Amino acid sequence: MKNKSTNLRVRLPVLIFALEVMIVVLYAVFVTYEDDANALVQNNQTRPMENSLYQNYPFFADIQVMIFLGFGCLLAFFRRYGFGGMVFNFLIATFTIQWAILVQGFFQFYYDGKIHLGVLNLIHAEFACAVVLISFGAVLGKTSPVQLLIMALLEIPVFGVTEWAVVKYLKINDAGGSILIHIFACYFGLGVTFVLYRPNLNEGHPKEWTSYQSDLLSVMGTLFLWVFWPSFNSALTFKGDDQHRAVLHTFIGLSASTITAFALSSILSKNGKISMADVQNVTLAGGVTVGASVDMMISPAASYVLGILGCIACMLGYKYLSPFLAHRLRLQDQCGIHNLHGLTGLISSLAGICAILLATEETYGPSLYQTFSHRAPPEGDPLLVELQELIPDLEAGLGRTAREQALFQVAAVFGTIAVAAVGGLLTGVVLKLPYLASPSNDKCFDDELFFNVPPDYNCVNGLQDVDYGPMFSETQTRLMLTEE
Repeated sequence: MKNKSTNLRVRLPVLIFALEVMIVVLYAVFVTYEDDANALVQNNQTRPMENSLYQNYPFFADIQVMIFLGFGCLLAFFRRYGFGGMVFNFLIATFTIQWAILVQGFFQFYYDGKIHLGVLNLIHAEFACAVVLISFGAVLGKTSPVQLLIMALLEIPVFGVTEWAVVKYLKINDAGGSILIHIFACYFGLGVTFVLYRPNLNEGHPKEWTSYQSDLLSVMGTLFLWVFWPSFNSALTFKGDDQHRAVLHTFIGLSASTITAFALSSILSKNGKISMADVQNVTLAGGVTVGASVDMMISPAASYVLGILGCIACMLGYKYLSPFLAHRLRLQDQCGIHNLHGLTGLISSLAGICAILLATEETYGPSLYQTFSHRAPPEGDPLLVELQELIPDLEAGLGRTAREQALFQVAAVFGTIAVAAVGGLLTGVVLKLPYLASPSNDKCFDDELFFNVPPDYNCVNGLQDVDYGPMFSETQTRLMLTEE
């Protein structure tokens, strides 16, 4: 019989209906259509095929696949928590996008007293959604849907303020979101899991195992993410050659991290076999490590090296750092987000800083001031007039030097980590409040607590489910399974 403290019959509907009422009221008061979606501003001069929909929708559709299929399948690797991984991902992603449209709208798309909604808003909201889903990975299987909705409710405003401050005041280059998405999400999630620390889970959990089917489903999620990651990294880059480079660098980085992952997985395995945990996670490292410099002239070889470095850092993190963090620093990082998003995000940020310092007109030509728009001459500078003769749509910048821009990048990294960590800690305190249906230790990683499960739930691969007894950490147990 379900424990009363985790019964969702009142808690979940009340929270969802309250959130829906809030969102409907705010949408009714503040949200309207942008010009390209507003029939009132169309006339006989309108050219329908120049509508921004046709430029932005392909990226929106690709990122949709990543959010709902990629993350959903990837998080379904526990044999007893497939429903939770996929369905809670579906629930949280849907709410987060709705909420991010409002929060980001007030900071980025608000004028004339309204938030003007278009497909570009949805792309920004999906990036914010990715932040929450990455953070979700740190507490996978140990939280209720009520807690997850509240986490999304609180994380999006913290992210929105951070994004606004970094973009408006620090004005950094971060086309692939290595700083604002991956690093922020990682340290916010670690802050939450630090507060929600469960000492009894440090030696593992009887249900913290995968199965043949769950690993296959998780690899499907990896493939969805892998295939569409170039769209994720290039969606908001400057159109033209910058966006072209972003696609090329992302693919090369992912390719390099993938083949390196297979090599390292075999080397680090005691019996020389490939770990499915490595295939599911480490192969994606290259997509993160090229992010901060993805639209820059770093060269294909550099993107390849970044993919390899990201893979090595991610692999060693799963193998050695995750157990240390869990036992010594109270950071039970369930999906290893610190390895796939934190370490690789830091490498990417460093690579971006180096690329900024090395960027010259000899390499970029006049388009240097488009790729690095804040280095463009300020309004009134005669050099700006000369450059605008070569690039008519070039806008005035801040006249920053390469070194100044690099220092702002460094400030953004440390500022983002600090705000994310504090925000995560405070959110964790809220999630520890009673009546939020938090599962007990023995009910973690178990769909039966929150779902009506089918009759074959206790059977895996046609055999009766077995209690394997005390385990190690999640990463260790998955590695052990693949070595058997």
